[in-house]
Amino acid sequence: MLPSKEDLYTEFKTSFNEEVIVTLVAFANAKGGKVYVGVNDGGNVVGVDLGSESLAKWINEIKQKTGPSVVPDADIIEMDGKTVVELSVQEYPVKPVSAKGRYYRRQANSNHLLSLDEIANLHLQTRNSSWDFYTDPKHSIADLDMELVQQVIDRMNRRGMSIYDTPEVFLRKKELCDENGNITYGAYLLFKKREDIMTTIELGHFQDDKGILIKDSLRLKGNLVGEVEEVMAFVKKHINMAVVIVPDQVENVQRWDYPLVAIREIVLNMIVHRDYRSSADSVVKVFSNRMEFFNPGALPDGLTVEQLMSNEYGSRPRNKQIADVFKDMGEIEKYGSGIRRVCEMFEAVGLEKPVWKNTSGGVVVTVQVFGNEENPQREGDATRESDEKTVEKTVEKTVEKTVEKTVEKILALIEENPQITQVGLSKQIGLSRRGIEWNISQMKKNGLITRVGPAKGGYWKVNEVVKKD
Repeated sequence: MLPSKEDLYTEFKTSFNEEVIVTLVAFANAKGGKVYVGVNDGGNVVGVDLGSESLAKWINEIKQKTGPSVVPDADIIEMDGKTVVELSVQEYPVKPVSAKGRYYRRQANSNHLLSLDEIANLHLQTRNSSWDFYTDPKHSIADLDMELVQQVIDRMNRRGMSIYDTPEVFLRKKELCDENGNITYGAYLLFKKREDIMTTIELGHFQDDKGILIKDSLRLKGNLVGEVEEVMAFVKKHINMAVVIVPDQVENVQRWDYPLVAIREIVLNMIVHRDYRSSADSVVKVFSNRMEFFNPGALPDGLTVEQLMSNEYGSRPRNKQIADVFKDMGEIEKYGSGIRRVCEMFEAVGLEKPVWKNTSGGVVVTVQVFGNEENPQREGDATRESDEKTVEKTVEKTVEKTVEKTVEKILALIEENPQITQVGLSKQIGLSRRGIEWNISQMKKNGLITRVGPAKGGYWKVNEVVKKD
Protein backbone atom coordinates (compact mmCIF):
# COMPACT_ATOMS: atom_id res chain seq x y z
CA MET A 1 0.00 0.00 0.00
CA LEU A 2 1.14 3.55 -0.75
CA PRO A 3 1.22 6.28 1.89
CA SER A 4 -2.06 8.21 2.05
CA LYS A 5 -0.54 11.71 1.91
CA GLU A 6 2.65 13.70 1.48
CA ASP A 7 4.75 14.39 4.57
CA LEU A 8 8.32 14.83 5.77
CA TYR A 9 9.33 11.54 4.13
CA THR A 10 6.90 11.25 1.22
CA GLU A 11 6.29 13.09 -2.08
CA PHE A 12 3.89 12.31 -4.97
CA LYS A 13 4.65 13.15 -8.61
CA THR A 14 2.61 12.34 -11.72
CA SER A 15 5.73 12.17 -13.92
CA PHE A 16 9.52 12.30 -13.74
CA ASN A 17 10.80 15.90 -13.93
CA GLU A 18 13.21 18.39 -12.32
CA GLU A 19 11.01 18.57 -9.20
CA VAL A 20 11.64 14.88 -8.54
CA ILE A 21 15.39 15.56 -8.42
CA VAL A 22 14.88 18.59 -6.15
CA THR A 23 12.80 16.49 -3.76
CA LEU A 24 15.38 13.69 -3.63
CA VAL A 25 18.06 16.27 -2.76
CA ALA A 26 15.79 17.78 -0.07
CA PHE A 27 15.30 14.30 1.42
CA ALA A 28 19.07 13.63 1.32
CA ASN A 29 19.70 16.86 3.27
CA ALA A 30 17.07 15.92 5.88
CA LYS A 31 16.08 12.46 7.12
CA GLY A 32 15.72 10.65 3.81
CA GLY A 33 12.47 9.83 2.03
CA LYS A 34 10.63 8.45 -1.00
CA VAL A 35 9.21 9.94 -4.18
CA TYR A 36 6.35 8.04 -5.81
CA VAL A 37 6.24 8.79 -9.53
CA GLY A 38 2.83 8.02 -11.02
CA VAL A 39 0.74 9.35 -8.11
CA ASN A 40 -1.09 12.69 -8.04
CA ASP A 41 -1.18 15.20 -5.15
CA GLY A 42 -4.29 13.58 -3.72
CA GLY A 43 -2.58 10.21 -3.41
CA ASN A 44 -4.43 8.65 -6.35
CA VAL A 45 -2.49 6.31 -8.65
CA VAL A 46 -2.40 7.61 -12.24
CA GLY A 47 0.56 5.51 -13.42
CA VAL A 48 3.52 6.23 -15.70
CA ASP A 49 4.62 4.77 -19.01
CA LEU A 50 7.93 3.12 -18.34
CA GLY A 51 10.01 1.98 -21.31
CA SER A 52 12.85 -0.53 -21.15
CA GLU A 53 15.46 2.19 -20.65
CA SER A 54 13.43 4.91 -18.86
CA LEU A 55 14.40 3.99 -15.31
CA ALA A 56 18.11 3.81 -16.14
CA LYS A 57 17.89 7.23 -17.83
CA TRP A 58 16.14 8.71 -14.77
CA ILE A 59 18.84 7.49 -12.40
CA ASN A 60 21.61 8.71 -14.68
CA GLU A 61 19.99 12.16 -14.92
CA ILE A 62 19.68 12.31 -11.12
CA LYS A 63 23.40 11.47 -10.75
CA GLN A 64 24.45 14.12 -13.28
CA LYS A 65 22.34 16.93 -11.79
CA THR A 66 23.23 16.41 -8.13
CA GLY A 67 26.41 17.05 -6.20
CA PRO A 68 27.65 15.01 -4.50
CA SER A 69 25.94 12.52 -6.79
CA VAL A 70 22.74 11.04 -5.44
CA VAL A 71 21.92 7.49 -6.56
CA PRO A 72 18.42 6.55 -5.39
CA ASP A 73 17.07 3.05 -4.92
CA ALA A 74 14.34 2.34 -7.45
CA ASP A 75 11.41 -0.06 -7.18
CA ILE A 76 8.58 -0.66 -9.64
CA ILE A 77 5.13 -1.10 -8.08
CA GLU A 78 2.16 -2.43 -10.05
CA MET A 79 -1.23 -1.33 -8.72
CA ASP A 80 -4.57 -1.87 -10.46
CA GLY A 81 -2.85 -2.36 -13.80
CA LYS A 82 -0.85 0.87 -13.42
CA THR A 83 2.86 1.38 -12.84
CA VAL A 84 4.31 3.45 -10.00
CA VAL A 85 8.03 4.01 -9.54
CA GLU A 86 9.34 4.40 -5.99
CA LEU A 87 12.59 6.40 -5.79
CA SER A 88 14.08 6.43 -2.29
CA VAL A 89 17.17 8.02 -0.71
CA GLN A 90 18.63 7.89 2.76
CA GLU A 91 19.97 10.86 4.68
CA TYR A 92 23.25 11.77 3.03
CA PRO A 93 26.28 11.55 5.36
CA VAL A 94 28.11 14.56 3.86
CA LYS A 95 25.86 17.60 3.58
CA PRO A 96 24.68 19.67 1.90
CA VAL A 97 23.71 18.03 -1.41
CA SER A 98 22.73 20.26 -4.32
CA ALA A 99 20.46 20.02 -7.35
CA LYS A 100 22.03 21.98 -10.24
CA GLY A 101 23.93 24.16 -7.77
CA ARG A 102 20.98 24.93 -5.46
CA TYR A 103 20.41 23.45 -2.02
CA TYR A 104 17.14 22.25 -0.55
CA ARG A 105 15.99 20.60 2.66
CA ARG A 106 12.73 18.81 3.42
CA GLN A 107 10.48 20.57 5.92
CA ALA A 108 7.04 19.14 6.73
CA ASN A 109 5.61 18.24 3.28
CA SER A 110 7.53 20.73 1.12
CA ASN A 111 11.05 21.51 -0.09
CA HIS A 112 12.77 24.53 1.44
CA LEU A 113 15.45 26.43 -0.52
CA LEU A 114 18.39 26.96 1.85
CA SER A 115 19.93 30.36 2.51
CA LEU A 116 23.70 30.83 2.67
CA ASP A 117 23.63 30.70 6.48
CA GLU A 118 21.59 27.50 6.43
CA ILE A 119 23.99 25.94 3.93
CA ALA A 120 26.94 26.82 6.17
CA ASN A 121 25.20 25.46 9.28
CA LEU A 122 24.32 22.20 7.55
CA HIS A 123 27.94 21.74 6.51
CA LEU A 124 29.18 22.48 10.04
CA GLN A 125 26.71 20.03 11.55
CA THR A 126 27.96 17.33 9.20
CA ARG A 127 31.50 17.90 10.44
CA ASN A 128 30.28 17.99 14.07
CA SER A 129 31.75 21.47 14.26
CA SER A 130 30.49 25.03 14.66
CA TRP A 131 31.25 28.52 13.39
CA ASP A 132 33.32 29.54 16.42
CA PHE A 133 35.97 26.89 15.57
CA TYR A 134 36.91 28.72 12.36
CA THR A 135 39.99 30.94 12.20
CA ASP A 136 39.35 34.66 12.66
CA PRO A 137 41.23 36.30 9.75
CA LYS A 138 41.18 39.80 11.29
CA HIS A 139 42.60 39.10 14.75
CA SER A 140 45.52 37.29 16.35
CA ILE A 141 46.60 36.17 19.80
CA ALA A 142 47.88 39.72 20.40
CA ASP A 143 44.23 40.84 20.50
CA LEU A 144 43.44 38.62 23.49
CA ASP A 145 43.53 39.56 27.18
CA MET A 146 45.96 36.98 28.54
CA GLU A 147 45.31 38.03 32.14
CA LEU A 148 41.65 37.15 31.59
CA VAL A 149 42.69 33.78 30.14
CA GLN A 150 44.70 33.14 33.33
CA GLN A 151 41.70 34.10 35.47
CA VAL A 152 39.60 31.54 33.60
CA ILE A 153 42.30 28.90 34.15
CA ASP A 154 42.28 29.74 37.88
CA ARG A 155 38.49 29.34 38.00
CA MET A 156 38.76 25.93 36.37
CA ASN A 157 41.43 24.87 38.86
CA ARG A 158 39.21 25.95 41.76
CA ARG A 159 36.64 23.50 40.39
CA GLY A 160 39.09 20.62 40.80
CA MET A 161 40.88 20.69 37.46
CA SER A 162 44.67 20.55 37.28
CA ILE A 163 45.74 23.01 34.62
CA TYR A 164 49.36 24.11 34.95
CA ASP A 165 49.79 25.46 31.41
CA THR A 166 50.56 29.03 30.47
CA PRO A 167 47.65 30.93 28.89
CA GLU A 168 49.19 30.42 25.44
CA VAL A 169 49.51 26.65 25.87
CA PHE A 170 46.00 26.48 27.35
CA LEU A 171 44.59 28.22 24.27
CA ARG A 172 46.38 25.80 21.94
CA LYS A 173 45.17 22.74 23.84
CA LYS A 174 41.63 24.08 23.68
CA GLU A 175 42.06 24.57 19.91
CA LEU A 176 41.43 28.29 20.42
CA CYS A 177 44.67 29.17 18.62
CA ASP A 178 47.47 27.49 16.68
CA GLU A 179 51.28 27.56 16.83
CA ASN A 180 51.40 30.62 14.57
CA GLY A 181 49.19 32.77 16.81
CA ASN A 182 46.10 32.44 14.62
CA ILE A 183 42.99 32.41 16.81
CA THR A 184 39.44 31.17 16.34
CA TYR A 185 36.32 33.31 16.40
CA GLY A 186 35.51 31.64 19.72
CA ALA A 187 38.80 32.72 21.27
CA TYR A 188 38.34 36.30 20.14
CA LEU A 189 34.78 36.59 21.45
CA LEU A 190 35.67 35.00 24.78
CA PHE A 191 38.87 36.89 25.60
CA LYS A 192 39.16 39.98 23.37
CA LYS A 193 40.94 43.03 24.83
CA ARG A 194 39.00 45.78 23.11
CA GLU A 195 35.33 46.48 22.66
CA ASP A 196 33.69 46.05 19.27
CA ILE A 197 30.21 45.59 17.82
CA MET A 198 30.44 41.79 17.42
CA THR A 199 29.25 41.21 20.99
CA THR A 200 26.92 44.18 21.45
CA ILE A 201 24.19 43.75 24.08
CA GLU A 202 21.66 46.55 24.49
CA LEU A 203 20.18 46.89 27.98
CA GLY A 204 17.27 49.13 28.91
CA HIS A 205 15.21 49.90 32.02
CA PHE A 206 11.78 51.23 31.08
CA GLN A 207 9.48 53.44 33.10
CA ASP A 208 6.35 52.19 31.33
CA ASP A 209 5.28 48.66 30.43
CA LYS A 210 5.13 49.41 26.69
CA GLY A 211 8.84 50.07 26.37
CA ILE A 212 8.61 53.74 25.34
CA LEU A 213 10.03 55.74 28.26
CA ILE A 214 13.63 54.74 29.03
CA LYS A 215 14.90 55.43 32.56
CA ASP A 216 18.35 53.90 32.13
CA SER A 217 20.30 52.19 29.36
CA LEU A 218 23.66 50.56 28.78
CA ARG A 219 25.49 49.14 25.76
CA LEU A 220 27.98 46.32 26.29
CA LYS A 221 30.61 45.47 23.66
CA GLY A 222 33.21 43.57 25.65
CA ASN A 223 34.35 39.94 25.84
CA LEU A 224 31.85 37.19 26.63
CA VAL A 225 33.42 36.19 29.95
CA GLY A 226 32.96 39.70 31.33
CA GLU A 227 29.56 40.36 29.79
CA VAL A 228 27.83 37.80 31.99
CA GLU A 229 28.60 39.76 35.15
CA GLU A 230 27.84 43.11 33.48
CA VAL A 231 24.36 42.01 32.41
CA MET A 232 23.64 40.62 35.88
CA ALA A 233 24.82 43.87 37.50
CA PHE A 234 22.42 45.90 35.31
CA VAL A 235 19.52 43.55 36.09
CA LYS A 236 20.15 43.67 39.85
CA LYS A 237 20.39 47.44 39.69
CA HIS A 238 16.84 47.72 38.35
CA ILE A 239 14.87 45.00 40.14
CA ASN A 240 13.77 44.98 43.76
CA MET A 241 15.47 43.21 46.64
CA ALA A 242 14.06 42.82 50.14
CA VAL A 243 16.10 41.88 53.23
CA VAL A 244 14.04 39.49 55.31
CA ILE A 245 14.97 39.05 58.98
CA VAL A 246 14.30 35.48 60.10
CA PRO A 247 14.06 34.57 63.81
CA ASP A 248 17.00 32.53 65.13
CA GLN A 249 18.82 33.02 61.83
CA VAL A 250 22.15 34.80 62.16
CA GLU A 251 22.29 35.91 58.54
CA ASN A 252 19.42 37.73 56.84
CA VAL A 253 17.74 36.34 53.73
CA GLN A 254 17.79 38.40 50.54
CA ARG A 255 14.70 38.03 48.37
CA TRP A 256 14.79 39.42 44.83
CA ASP A 257 11.87 39.90 42.44
CA TYR A 258 13.24 36.96 40.43
CA PRO A 259 15.41 33.96 41.32
CA LEU A 260 18.83 35.33 40.35
CA VAL A 261 20.34 31.91 39.66
CA ALA A 262 17.63 31.31 37.05
CA ILE A 263 18.12 34.77 35.52
CA ARG A 264 21.84 34.09 35.30
CA GLU A 265 21.11 30.84 33.47
CA ILE A 266 18.97 32.73 30.94
CA VAL A 267 21.76 35.30 30.46
CA LEU A 268 24.33 32.55 29.97
CA ASN A 269 22.14 30.83 27.39
CA MET A 270 21.73 34.13 25.62
CA ILE A 271 25.48 34.76 25.44
CA VAL A 272 26.64 31.21 24.73
CA HIS A 273 24.02 30.30 22.08
CA ARG A 274 23.79 33.63 20.25
CA ASP A 275 24.29 33.68 16.48
CA TYR A 276 27.27 36.06 16.29
CA ARG A 277 27.12 36.13 12.50
CA SER A 278 23.82 38.00 12.67
CA SER A 279 23.84 41.79 12.38
CA ALA A 280 21.23 41.99 15.16
CA ASP A 281 22.21 42.67 18.79
CA SER A 282 21.13 40.87 21.93
CA VAL A 283 18.64 42.97 23.90
CA VAL A 284 17.62 42.92 27.59
CA LYS A 285 14.58 44.96 28.64
CA VAL A 286 13.65 45.47 32.30
CA PHE A 287 10.08 46.56 33.08
CA SER A 288 8.27 46.96 36.38
CA ASN A 289 6.39 43.67 35.92
CA ARG A 290 8.60 41.61 33.60
CA MET A 291 11.92 41.22 31.80
CA GLU A 292 12.52 40.31 28.17
CA PHE A 293 15.67 38.76 26.71
CA PHE A 294 16.05 38.78 22.91
CA ASN A 295 18.83 36.79 21.27
CA PRO A 296 19.72 36.63 17.55
CA GLY A 297 19.52 33.12 16.15
CA ALA A 298 16.41 30.95 15.87
CA LEU A 299 16.07 27.60 17.61
CA PRO A 300 18.01 24.75 15.96
CA ASP A 301 16.33 23.15 12.98
CA GLY A 302 13.68 20.67 14.10
CA LEU A 303 13.50 21.96 17.69
CA THR A 304 10.16 23.51 18.67
CA VAL A 305 9.27 25.75 21.60
CA GLU A 306 6.99 22.97 22.86
CA GLN A 307 9.92 20.52 22.99
CA LEU A 308 12.02 23.18 24.70
CA MET A 309 9.44 23.77 27.44
CA SER A 310 8.76 20.07 27.98
CA ASN A 311 12.48 19.24 28.15
CA GLU A 312 12.11 16.80 25.22
CA TYR A 313 15.31 17.75 23.44
CA GLY A 314 19.03 17.18 23.42
CA SER A 315 21.68 19.84 23.80
CA ARG A 316 22.75 21.31 20.45
CA PRO A 317 24.97 24.31 21.19
CA ARG A 318 25.31 26.77 18.30
CA ASN A 319 28.84 27.67 19.47
CA LYS A 320 30.52 24.48 20.67
CA GLN A 321 33.87 26.05 21.51
CA ILE A 322 32.35 28.88 23.54
CA ALA A 323 30.00 26.46 25.31
CA ASP A 324 32.91 24.17 26.19
CA VAL A 325 34.84 26.97 27.94
CA PHE A 326 31.79 28.10 29.93
CA LYS A 327 31.09 24.47 30.84
CA ASP A 328 34.62 23.99 32.20
CA MET A 329 34.23 27.19 34.24
CA GLY A 330 31.14 25.65 35.86
CA GLU A 331 28.81 28.25 34.37
CA ILE A 332 26.60 26.03 32.21
CA GLU A 333 25.60 22.44 31.55
CA LYS A 334 25.99 21.36 27.92
CA TYR A 335 23.51 18.55 28.30
CA GLY A 336 20.20 20.32 27.77
CA SER A 337 19.10 20.61 31.41
CA GLY A 338 19.30 24.40 31.72
CA ILE A 339 15.74 25.24 30.61
CA ARG A 340 14.21 22.67 32.94
CA ARG A 341 16.18 24.00 35.91
CA VAL A 342 15.18 27.59 35.12
CA CYS A 343 11.51 26.63 35.10
CA GLU A 344 11.85 24.70 38.37
CA MET A 345 13.52 27.67 40.09
CA PHE A 346 10.71 30.03 39.05
CA GLU A 347 8.01 27.61 40.20
CA ALA A 348 9.83 27.11 43.53
CA VAL A 349 9.29 30.78 44.44
CA GLY A 350 5.70 30.89 43.20
CA LEU A 351 6.32 32.60 39.85
CA GLU A 352 5.07 31.63 36.40
CA LYS A 353 7.53 29.70 34.26
CA PRO A 354 9.41 31.82 31.71
CA VAL A 355 8.02 31.81 28.18
CA TRP A 356 10.23 31.13 25.15
CA LYS A 357 9.10 32.42 21.76
CA ASN A 358 10.73 31.74 18.40
CA THR A 359 10.71 34.94 16.33
CA SER A 360 11.81 35.68 12.77
CA GLY A 361 15.24 36.85 13.87
CA GLY A 362 15.86 34.87 17.04
CA VAL A 363 14.42 33.86 20.40
CA VAL A 364 12.66 35.96 23.07
CA VAL A 365 12.47 34.81 26.70
CA THR A 366 9.93 36.61 28.90
CA VAL A 367 9.87 36.34 32.70
CA GLN A 368 7.12 37.91 34.80
CA VAL A 369 7.22 38.89 38.44
CA PHE A 370 3.48 39.34 39.01
CA GLY A 371 2.07 36.28 37.26
CA ASN A 372 0.54 37.37 33.96
CA GLU A 373 0.15 40.28 31.57
CA GLU A 374 -3.61 40.59 32.09
CA ASN A 375 -3.05 41.46 35.76
CA PRO A 376 0.51 42.81 35.87
CA GLN A 377 0.13 44.95 39.00
CA ARG A 378 -1.91 43.64 41.85
CA GLU A 379 -3.55 46.15 44.18
CA GLY A 380 -5.63 46.09 47.36
CA ASP A 381 -5.00 45.17 50.95
CA ALA A 382 -6.28 41.63 50.57
CA THR A 383 -3.94 40.95 47.66
CA ARG A 384 -0.97 42.48 49.47
CA GLU A 385 -1.72 40.38 52.53
CA SER A 386 -1.85 37.29 50.33
CA ASP A 387 1.45 38.28 48.74
CA GLU A 388 3.06 38.76 52.14
CA LYS A 389 1.94 35.31 53.21
CA THR A 390 3.31 33.83 50.01
CA VAL A 391 6.62 35.60 50.59
CA GLU A 392 6.69 34.41 54.19
CA LYS A 393 6.07 30.80 53.18
CA THR A 394 8.67 31.00 50.43
CA VAL A 395 11.23 32.46 52.81
CA GLU A 396 10.46 29.80 55.42
CA LYS A 397 10.96 27.04 52.86
CA THR A 398 14.16 28.66 51.61
CA VAL A 399 15.54 28.99 55.13
CA GLU A 400 14.55 25.42 56.04
CA LYS A 401 16.30 24.03 52.98
CA THR A 402 19.37 26.19 53.58
CA VAL A 403 19.65 25.16 57.24
CA GLU A 404 19.06 21.50 56.37
CA LYS A 405 21.83 21.51 53.76
CA THR A 406 24.20 23.33 56.14
CA VAL A 407 23.53 20.77 58.89
CA GLU A 408 24.20 17.91 56.47
CA LYS A 409 27.52 19.48 55.45
CA ILE A 410 28.58 20.05 59.09
CA LEU A 411 27.73 16.45 60.04
CA ALA A 412 29.69 15.10 57.06
CA LEU A 413 32.76 17.21 57.91
CA ILE A 414 32.62 16.21 61.61
CA GLU A 415 32.39 12.53 60.68
CA GLU A 416 35.41 12.99 58.44
CA ASN A 417 37.38 14.99 61.04
CA PRO A 418 35.93 15.01 64.61
CA GLN A 419 38.53 17.61 65.70
CA ILE A 420 37.61 20.15 63.04
CA THR A 421 37.28 23.71 64.37
CA GLN A 422 34.53 26.21 63.77
CA VAL A 423 36.99 28.24 61.69
CA GLY A 424 37.65 25.15 59.59
CA LEU A 425 33.91 24.56 59.15
CA SER A 426 33.45 28.20 58.16
CA LYS A 427 36.11 27.98 55.43
CA GLN A 428 34.90 24.69 53.96
CA ILE A 429 31.18 25.50 54.00
CA GLY A 430 31.47 29.16 53.05
CA LEU A 431 29.36 30.38 55.97
CA SER A 432 30.37 33.14 58.38
CA ARG A 433 31.81 32.28 61.84
CA ARG A 434 28.60 33.53 63.48
CA GLY A 435 26.54 31.38 61.15
CA ILE A 436 28.56 28.30 62.11
CA GLU A 437 28.19 29.11 65.82
CA TRP A 438 24.40 29.39 65.47
CA ASN A 439 24.11 26.12 63.56
CA ILE A 440 26.36 24.30 66.04
CA SER A 441 24.28 25.53 68.99
CA GLN A 442 21.05 24.39 67.31
CA MET A 443 22.54 20.99 66.47
CA LYS A 444 23.66 20.52 70.09
CA LYS A 445 20.25 21.61 71.33
CA ASN A 446 18.54 19.08 69.04
CA GLY A 447 20.82 16.25 70.16
CA LEU A 448 22.55 15.81 66.82
CA ILE A 449 26.10 16.31 68.10
CA THR A 450 27.97 16.37 71.42
CA ARG A 451 31.19 18.11 72.36
CA VAL A 452 33.62 15.74 74.08
CA GLY A 453 36.42 17.35 76.07
CA PRO A 454 37.47 21.00 76.27
CA ALA A 455 37.19 23.60 73.52
CA LYS A 456 40.89 23.08 72.78
CA GLY A 457 41.95 19.48 72.44
CA GLY A 458 38.43 18.06 72.45
CA TYR A 459 36.39 16.69 69.55
CA TRP A 460 32.87 16.46 68.18
CA LYS A 461 30.77 13.32 68.32
CA VAL A 462 27.86 12.58 66.01
CA ASN A 463 25.16 10.98 68.13
CA GLU A 464 23.79 7.53 67.35
CA VAL A 465 20.26 8.83 66.63
CA VAL A 466 21.63 10.66 63.61
CA LYS A 467 23.47 7.60 62.33
CA LYS A 468 20.36 5.43 62.68
CA ASP A 469 18.27 7.96 60.76
